[in-house]
Amino acid sequence: MSLELNSMRNARVIAFYLPQYFPIPENDEWHGKGFTEWTNVTKAKPMFKGHYQPILPSELGFYDLRVPETRKAQADLAREYGVEAFCYWHYWFGAGKRILERPFNEVLESGEPDFPFCLAWANASWTGIWYGMQNNMLLEQKYLGEQEDTEHFYFLLKAFKDSRYLRVNNKPLFFIYAPLDHPDVQNFMRLWQKLAQKEGLDGVFFVGALWGSEDLPNFSGTARIDPFELPGQSKLNKAISLIKQRFFGYPRRIVDYDDVVECLKNRALKENEFPVITPNWDNTARSGSRGSVITNSTPEKFDLMLKNAIKKIERRDPDERIIFVEAWNEWAEGNYLEPDIKFGRGFLEAIRKNIFSALST
Repeated sequence: MSLELNSMRNARVIAFYLPQYFPIPENDEWHGKGFTEWTNVTKAKPMFKGHYQPILPSELGFYDLRVPETRKAQADLAREYGVEAFCYWHYWFGAGKRILERPFNEVLESGEPDFPFCLAWANASWTGIWYGMQNNMLLEQKYLGEQEDTEHFYFLLKAFKDSRYLRVNNKPLFFIYAPLDHPDVQNFMRLWQKLAQKEGLDGVFFVGALWGSEDLPNFSGTARIDPFELPGQSKLNKAISLIKQRFFGYPRRIVDYDDVVECLKNRALKENEFPVITPNWDNTARSGSRGSVITNSTPEKFDLMLKNAIKKIERRDPDERIIFVEAWNEWAEGNYLEPDIKFGRGFLEAIRKNIFSALST
């Protein structure tokens, strides 16, 4: 996306994109044959009074990401409503082990859809605990040194050089989910910067997720993607939540969307931090009573959250006026922009209204 086009938008909206909507052998083994994210979505039930479940899609239906027409329909919707790019979750566990790679591979190889993308390295081990299973290791994230990091870079080089790859300051954006889990993330980034320049790129625009008060030196940008990092609960409220979870089957955390909006509004961004917004959150479909729920979300409230985010970055260079949305299609976590049976295209409408509105003076 050129600087000229970016200057026509109030912000560059990048939506995280989950690829787990087609069966793979690993999920067949762990969860039963034919498992996809829709398996969790459709089995969800309300866990307390007023709890809205199941959360179901509308016009795109229970799609299969092996189908090119589905991927095109998603891109067409995103483009129409002002989402600039999908940020595909990318899984690289070490020794070349990947998972859920087929949708992005086909996007890359086919050249379709002609819609911007970037990648987010989901560098975390997979365990069964978040799927209602025992806390056993399903896939372990490994870090095997410089040779492995070099292989990882060259595996992604074709994507980085693709004309659709989203760039910031002419550098491909690469998001890292758990940057401090890497035992030597600074050397990892230095290596990739060196390799990128060797291969004719200006470098890599690294964005690292923030999970606490830590700093991430030498990252081009940061982003805080946990919507539940709110001011601490009182001891009494924590005790009540624990009792409800243990004895009445409530989720472990329940937060009102208004509180999330207010918290994000009042939270100061670090100098290189990009805001993250979410239409909603409810991962009880996947995690049951271990899950967390944001209640009372509406497109109108999401509209306010987006406005607040735009206000915080409006004086930045147009290329760096970035807002991440968690997410485009995390249906089993209850955060998605895709149309649903309750609000239709309401969350998408909020983006279009704000992204293409007259720029602030």
